[in-house]
Amino acid sequence: MSFYIKIYEQHNQDSNSNIVPLAQALPVLFVVRIGKAFFNNMRTYKTKLKLNNKQRTRLFKNASVARFAYNLTLEVQESNYQAGGKFLSDCDVRKMVTVRKQDDLAWLYEYDNNIVKQAVKDACKAYKMFFNGNKDKPRFKSSKYTRPSFYVDGGKLKVIDGYIKIPFCTKIKLYEKDYIPQGLNYLNPRITFDGIDWWISVTLNEETNKPKLTDEIIGVDLGLKELATCSNGMVFHNVSKFKTYKKLEKSIKQKQRQVSRKYELNKQGNKFVKTENIKKLERQIQKKRIKQQDIKKDYFHKSTTALVRTKPKAIVLEDLNVAGMRKNKHLSHAIQSASISMFKDMLIHKAESRGIEIILADRYYPSSQLCSHCGNRRRIKLSERTYKCPSCGLEVDRDLNAARNLANYPRFEGKSSLWRAKQTQVA
Repeated sequence: MSFYIKIYEQHNQDSNSNIVPLAQALPVLFVVRIGKAFFNNMRTYKTKLKLNNKQRTRLFKNASVARFAYNLTLEVQESNYQAGGKFLSDCDVRKMVTVRKQDDLAWLYEYDNNIVKQAVKDACKAYKMFFNGNKDKPRFKSSKYTRPSFYVDGGKLKVIDGYIKIPFCTKIKLYEKDYIPQGLNYLNPRITFDGIDWWISVTLNEETNKPKLTDEIIGVDLGLKELATCSNGMVFHNVSKFKTYKKLEKSIKQKQRQVSRKYELNKQGNKFVKTENIKKLERQIQKKRIKQQDIKKDYFHKSTTALVRTKPKAIVLEDLNVAGMRKNKHLSHAIQSASISMFKDMLIHKAESRGIEIILADRYYPSSQLCSHCGNRRRIKLSERTYKCPSCGLEVDRDLNAARNLANYPRFEGKSSLWRAKQTQVA
């Protein structure tokens, strides 16, 4: 995904006019625009696998091999770094693994070599991004806490009549027969386990017909009371406040208490013992969590599709620091349940596939404090749900007012003047 930043600097004030664009009222204003992505035509297909016991065991073994190769690569890279050596590429590490396969790693011949190959690539990429300062230091994968997954070579993956064929495994039945197109070279196939079921996801390069767009620019204000409020009047609710979602949340809490009591009851000294009843309860909890995620994803897909089908020229979003917001202990759980980042990612992906420009407003742009009618700025408390402008008398919902300000953000059509900005201590 290509990002480029345009920095709007202060210009000289026009002495013949009192109206000055808002860009001049702020010292430096950053406008982040998400341009046309390289993978605009990429579409991902994901479906569930219908497995027997032998196939399920085989997939768990494949995931263990991928985890082993990942951890081995991190260990090699860490030892090499402490010894003062240069960064080892994935080719170098794979050569070392090939040499060891003649000795102590001969058991890897029982598995597809592409599983090890991709796991080494992923580990080297994570280590490289850490040294570049883009990510945190990669951690070793745990068999207890890491989600089992592994890579399948797209050239070796076959999809025929509702079945898939992967190396070293019998034909696996799919729950959706004609969902994944057949006879193609699939990109980045991955098989993952969500705690209950196994899934396969593949990516295909598909040509899409982009619709004719209107001249409308839509601002989207994200929040907790309502997930998204749009400048055109569309409102998308917070999923965590749905009755079905809250009912599942309550049931999960009850079962978690049951699990805690059973752990304490079966405690042997300082060691906790996991009984079959505990495993049964944990499985029920996992099923309910997956159902919660399904409710959330279903609503997000419907909401973002409805928004992009209005065919605006551009959509302006807030560049929220969600990670920083979650540090507030009073709002952390509410922010996590709202899944604002998931909604944004879906909206950005669907907008790009239709040729709609996505603009991320500056993180410190006071969209909630400005009057969308006259541009006056005043401080507003979080408890105030209605914006009342003391200058022009406008009374409007605070989220709708912020969305309208975001819609005006890329244009700056004289909505605020430098004089008003100075009066309200913006300049």
